[in-house]
Amino acid sequence: MSEKHTGSCFCGAVMIEVTGEPEVMGYCHCADCSSWAGAPINAFSVWSPDAVKITAGEDKLGSFAKTKASHRKFCTQCGGHVMSEHPEMGVIDVYLNIVPGIAHKGAFHVYYSEKTMAVPDGLPKFKDLPVEFGGSGETIKE
Repeated sequence: MSEKHTGSCFCGAVMIEVTGEPEVMGYCHCADCSSWAGAPINAFSVWSPDAVKITAGEDKLGSFAKTKASHRKFCTQCGGHVMSEHPEMGVIDVYLNIVPGIAHKGAFHVYYSEKTMAVPDGLPKFKDLPVEFGGSGETIKE
């Protein structure tokens, strides 16, 4: 049986459970993620939809879709970010800072061409996305 981890939004009204391990973890530098996160970098963890479950507060889970690619989910009570659904890719990005017990271990950076802060960590830096996520697969220097 896969290990389960629980977490919640900032106020605890929305509870989430993830099962197993994320498919991939990384860092996004796109303008949309930076603006949403209020930070120069957004750490992401990509999960299969069947590995993510809202266990409480689903009625308090709001959604905002600036584009059809990302449906960002947040608590309507505290505004805390919970996850983003990516319907075109068929995955969910869970913000691991709300799930204690899972360390974020990013494998690469995406949309590094839009960076507002350099991160010289030796990880691959993609201009947009890796080919397997529908991008060019082109890497750029740190």
